Amino acid sequence: MKKVLFSLVCLLCAQIAFAQKDSLAFDEGNNYIYYRVVDKPTLFADTLYKRGWAFAAAFNPSTKPAKGKAESTLNTSGKFIVYSGVSLMRKEGGEISYTINIQTKDQRYRYRISNFVFKPYQRDRFGNMVPIPGIEVPLEKMNTKYGKKETDNYLDQIASFCINTASKIKQAMDKQPVINKAEPVKKVSTENW
Repeated sequence: MKKVLFSLVCLLCAQIAFAQKDSLAFDEGNNYIYYRVVDKPTLFADTLYKRGWAFAAAFNPSTKPAKGKAESTLNTSGKFIVYSGVSLMRKEGGEISYTINIQTKDQRYRYRISNFVFKPYQRDRFGNMVPIPGIEVPLEKMNTKYGKKETDNYLDQIASFCINTASKIKQAMDKQPVINKAEPVKKVSTENW
């Protein structure tokens, strides 16, 4: 019985440690950030930059990517909806705006998802959930404005969004160029039938 209980405790601790592995962190300015550096030993900075630009343009078509201040850097921004409540009574709680920064060098690139700002929703007179005008809360100040349970729920959704976005960035950077080999054109003879 002790061995089974010990095994369950170890399994639970491993699961908690694994879940915290890819969570949000704080940067130097005490702002939430999702940051990764990835080595690509066979690719050069210009190729990685072009792939990053293509990703940013396809990821959020409503916002065009912008060239960053540093060399081989690009920025894009967007927003997504977070939900509050339990699964059956779930409703839109608000929207989170964010910024993605991608910087490339020879044989490596890094990306940062940051500048999270929460804009709460409310019901309008037609029953639709719409943003409350004039209220924007930086993610770092969510604990002071909202409860811990609600803030933790939003942070989990943001971390999930960041993990999914990171996998899409990785796919975009790993893609192999398509080589189109010219296939011989088949000619049909209409004289012999």
